[in-house]
Formats: sequence, C-alpha cells, structure tokens
Amino acid sequence: MFRSPARPITSPHRLSGALSRRQLLRSAAAASLAPLLPQRLVAETAIGSARLTTVSDGNLVLPGSFLFAGMPEEELAQILAAHHVDPARVTPECNVTLWQDETQTVLFDVGSGSTFMESAGLLLDSLDAAGVAPDEVTAIVFTHAHPDHLWGLLDDFDDLVFPQARYLMGQQEWDYWWDPETARTIGTARQAFAVGARRRMEMIEDRIERFGDGEEILPGVAAMLTPGHTPGHMSFELRSGSEAAMVIGDAIGNDHVAFARPGWEANSDQDPTRGAQTRSALMDRLAQEQMLLIGFHLSQGGMGRAEKTQDGYRFIPA
Repeated sequence: MFRSPARPITSPHRLSGALSRRQLLRSAAAASLAPLLPQRLVAETAIGSARLTTVSDGNLVLPGSFLFAGMPEEELAQILAAHHVDPARVTPECNVTLWQDETQTVLFDVGSGSTFMESAGLLLDSLDAAGVAPDEVTAIVFTHAHPDHLWGLLDDFDDLVFPQARYLMGQQEWDYWWDPETARTIGTARQAFAVGARRRMEMIEDRIERFGDGEEILPGVAAMLTPGHTPGHMSFELRSGSEAAMVIGDAIGNDHVAFARPGWEANSDQDPTRGAQTRSALMDRLAQEQMLLIGFHLSQGGMGRAEKTQDGYRFIPA
C-alpha cells in the first residue's frame, strides 16, 4: 500500500508564476545553447499498447577510476579496449525512460538539472522533442536518489519542474537519504550527493508516495529491489498485454565491464559487494527471459537485451 497520498499542488496564482519563470528560463537556455545541444529522442519501441521511449539528459564526464578502481588491471584493459573505452575518462549517456499508455505519462528519474554537470541537464529539451510538456507528466518514479537521477526535480528558482506529477520512491531509498546521519557517514566524495538529495526531497516531502519491493506502484508497473548501487535502489518491470520490459536504473551501470564481468565489484556502487551480487542475478534473469531492458547509462539510448556469452554477457542494443 502507498503510505503518503499526494496533496493539492499549490495555488493557481503560484503555479502560474512558477510556470512563467520556468518558460523564461527554458527560452533563455534554448537561445544560448540550441546550436550546441540538440534535442534527442534516443530509442523508442512499443510494449503492448504502451509506448516506451528513452529521452536524453545528456551525458556525464567521469574519471575512469570512479568506475574501475580495484578491478583486475590486465583483464580490465582488454575489455575496455574491445569496447573502445578510454580507461582514464568515461562519458556515459544519461537516458531517462518515458512510459506512455492510454492514461499515464510516466518518467523514471528526472535527470540532473542545471547544477550537476555542464554536459547534462537536457531533459526538458528532449521531452519537448518528444512532444511532452512538463505539466503533462502524471508520475515521476525514482530508481534512486543520486544527483543525475534526482536533481532535475527543481528548476533554477527551486520550483518543481513537473508540477502536476505524483512522486514515487522506494521506502528504503527514501529513508536512507532522508536520514541526517547519511551526510555524515557517506564519505567526503559523496557528501554533496546526500546534502543535495535531502534538499530536493524536502520539496516533495508532503507529496511523496513510498513503496516496497514487489508492489505494483502504478498500473502495469511493478517495483523490484535491486540494492547495492544505493541501499534502496529499485528497478521496475513494465507490462502491457503479454509484453514486458525492465527499467534497471544503475543496477547495471555500463554496457562493457558490467556485462562482461557482472561479478566484479564496481567502485561506483555504494556497496560494491552487494551491487555485484544484484547485478549478477539481474543479468542472469534478463538473459534467460530475453526481456527488453533500459539502463540509464547504457549506450545507444540504453535500450536492448542481455545475451549470455562463454564467460559473461554482452549488451545487444535494441
């Protein structure tokens, strides 16, 4: 059962002002960045009578050590070379999942907004290219609360970017980031993640709907706990008719090492041991069932399938 039903959004006067400021901000951004940042629909398919699309929030720019520190160096080098990945610098895509059926327009995560990385924060332009206005989004479902998945919740005026939406997050994930102890114990490298998450969560505290593992949180959307990357990370199985797909967030964080060696511990996971266990089990299921998967940081739009190989798996883009 959901624990916190949504409340009325705000007064019409305040909503009108917020939208005006958002529109002004987007117009200014478009005028200055349009030549550099193309609007993108990355991948699209039908699942039963529903439409599944990934829309780009840009990409991250990270040191290779953020992902690869501690992995077996010689074998790692071979895998990265085969995939033409620079071991010193990685630029993973940020693919936000858009799920539309007869009654719902659902986003899984909201990207990073304008304050995390200059190379990211393009979600609103990409949604515009998809013909979806922010106030048409009926629900926001969070896989987890890292900056590139949560910080796009607010615009530069601290107004909600998606004012009409319901907001849903796993109970365990919410509790972890809401706890003031998290900022003190998460470590200096991720401390800003905790502070930024708490600030944004405070803006939706009275509207958030929290759920547990295995619950059907929206029609055709079931939650599945996939912990390790964060303590309460969730994936979501989407079903329409006899067809299904799975939104995996960062449970499988890339389409090279994570597929070739899912059992290797990844430095980007907050709990590397549990993350490897989750990734291995998830990969096995996805490959056996040949279920379409959507990964936030996978290449070519993040949509594809897992295929078993002799000594691991490989990603087959849709």
